[in-house]
Amino acid sequence: MIRQGEKTGCLFFLVEGSVEILKDDVSVGTTSQSGVVFGEMAAILGVKHTATVKAATDCKFYVVEGSDSLMEKSPEMGRYLCSILARRLDSVNSYLVKLKQSTEGREHLDPVIGALEALLQAQPGRPRGGKQTLL
Repeated sequence: MIRQGEKTGCLFFLVEGSVEILKDDVSVGTTSQSGVVFGEMAAILGVKHTATVKAATDCKFYVVEGSDSLMEKSPEMGRYLCSILARRLDSVNSYLVKLKQSTEGREHLDPVIGALEALLQAQPGRPRGGKQTLL
């Protein structure tokens, strides 16, 4: 369906079926949730796909071509995709808190916790166009 490192310019909405998501050939999850979207990170960041999505069963997708122009023409779509990513980030933050609580006193895990915290606080790259505006 989607191969990590390729650029399709498309968003893929799962209509039915089950898919597996892989990052660097490591399985990071599966889903069969109708309506889940793939390709949103590549669309928002204007980069190649950051993960591979493989059909685990027969699947049907709704494919939206020209995702960059779609987001420019439809602020609602841009907000929708950003809300998906914000929910995912919130889940990762909640997981980090639980991980910190459950590993308290286990100093050998401090480097792992520190690395996760650094990743969550990082501001990598610059927006398209090279300008960065601070609010």
